[in-house]
Amino acid sequence: MHTVLDPSLVDEEGLTEQAQDKTAPRGMLFFHARDGQPLSTPWQVATARSMMLSQCDLAQGLIVDCACGSGLQLAAHASVLSRPAVGIELSPQRAQASAKNLHIVARQQKAEQKRWFRESRILSGDGTDASGALAALEMDSENAVALLHLDPARPRNSRTHGLDEMQPRLDAVFSAWAPYFADHPRGPGLLLDLSPRLTSTQRDEVEGLVDSVWPNIERTWVWTSRGRGRVDRLALWLGAASSKNTARRFVRIPPKLGDRPLILSTSGKNDGDSALPKQLIHPPKRGEYVSILDAALLESGLVGAWLEEVSKESMKRWASVEGRRPQLHHEHPLRLGDERHALLVQATGRVVELIREPLSDETIDGLVNIALEHNMKSLTLRLNLDPADQPKWQGSLDRQLSRRHGERDGFVTQHPNGDVLLLCVCHSDS
Repeated sequence: MHTVLDPSLVDEEGLTEQAQDKTAPRGMLFFHARDGQPLSTPWQVATARSMMLSQCDLAQGLIVDCACGSGLQLAAHASVLSRPAVGIELSPQRAQASAKNLHIVARQQKAEQKRWFRESRILSGDGTDASGALAALEMDSENAVALLHLDPARPRNSRTHGLDEMQPRLDAVFSAWAPYFADHPRGPGLLLDLSPRLTSTQRDEVEGLVDSVWPNIERTWVWTSRGRGRVDRLALWLGAASSKNTARRFVRIPPKLGDRPLILSTSGKNDGDSALPKQLIHPPKRGEYVSILDAALLESGLVGAWLEEVSKESMKRWASVEGRRPQLHHEHPLRLGDERHALLVQATGRVVELIREPLSDETIDGLVNIALEHNMKSLTLRLNLDPADQPKWQGSLDRQLSRRHGERDGFVTQHPNGDVLLLCVCHSDS
């Protein structure tokens, strides 16, 4: 049984959690049911995804999110694609929050009289009961759905989990909604928003579930990052929603609202191509360049294609490939003409000093003196440190160097053999 909510009529009684989304325009305060805010897709990510979806030739029909949560992604799809949307949420309170958020977006965009908002609905009920949901909407179910979006709930605070722990289950959703997709020459349009912690084996399991219903449907895996050395979103775009001849795509969301994301893609179909580069440790030396890259870029398997864009050099000297700071050594500077390419680089610079003393309370002043010898005005610690030591030592560097008259920026990282620190001058200053 589904309860139908009209976003233009739903009030906020009983909703207590409302917060400004840091990635949304000022004044867009979204409602969240209990503990819903940490699970919600950031508005900037949601709209970037919808903008990419707008480039797809979707069939006519509804946009359906069968586990819509707080509804931010649903609202982005509806407003960007200018299509009526249906969100389904098992929790009545979260369904209410989703309806209110749809209205908030329409009001912000002065779109309360537009068709996409007037005809959009939120249903409180079971997202795997497709026939019941369409019956509650009193609409013809044949060719009803142009796109199905699914972001299933999964265990929180867990580094790994199985596909059977997702709710609703992928196979249950596929079998329930398969009869109601609009006809399209490339197959039904689906966007599966999955856990970024899925292994390659689990991705193969997802593809197996897809093929059991839609054999050989076109597909594009999409890794999305907002920086901070991690994958924020992993999604599988299928059929009409996939990109032609594109097996993998990496999207780097910029920190500044309104800026275009950096998008990389490959037509390679063999997922083995996405394996991490091989680690190749060599002795440290002055004069070479060290770049610490976005870890999410490596996970997507697209780092090789990107390096071909920014360097003619054969980039194979990976000092480290795992963790938050993948470290690449090379002879020539990266060519980051497009400022968006810089989003994929945590730091890059030339090695000017090899330091064989570990950092400590006793050696931090010596590091300041070495930095001053190289005319540095700032120095950032980019290595694994005890959380109690990092802010203390970074603060000491900032205070002491700010009182001098250096002109160059730099950073300190660790050679993977563990006993040598590399003092680097940032590329723009080297």
